Amino acid sequence: TQSTWGLLFEMAQRLEQITNHVQQNKATMSSPITTHILDTALGRPAANVEVKLEKMESNSWNVKSVRKTDSDGRIKDLLATEPLEQAMYRLTFQTKSYFEAQGKKCFYPEVTICFEIEFPTQHHHVPLLISPYSFSTYRGS
Repeated sequence: TQSTWGLLFEMAQRLEQITNHVQQNKATMSSPITTHILDTALGRPAANVEVKLEKMESNSWNVKSVRKTDSDGRIKDLLATEPLEQAMYRLTFQTKSYFEAQGKKCFYPEVTICFEIEFPTQHHHVPLLISPYSFSTYRGS
């Protein structure tokens, strides 16, 4: 019937929109490790936070990049210049300067998250939820 064909056409258009959106996000996400910081006390992204990515190599931490979060609290290019490998990595977030810029004190002047990459072909998103007196993280997607 006409309504069935119309519904199928609308679904096909929506699927094309979703596919285009996913392709655009993949194109802008050049790093296999990304992060996103949300300030849970304010209910918004934490912009301009310095984040350092390090990799364990020969029993020593080696700096791979230092970046700042954008206005949406994200860093999409932490490891844009080299391949991801099976190894231990860590992210260190400079939270003290972020809270000081707001005129607030904090209990955790920096937050370090150490994680192990088992599948280097996968994307690894490491979000951080912060407030002046707490933080939380999880393996994102």
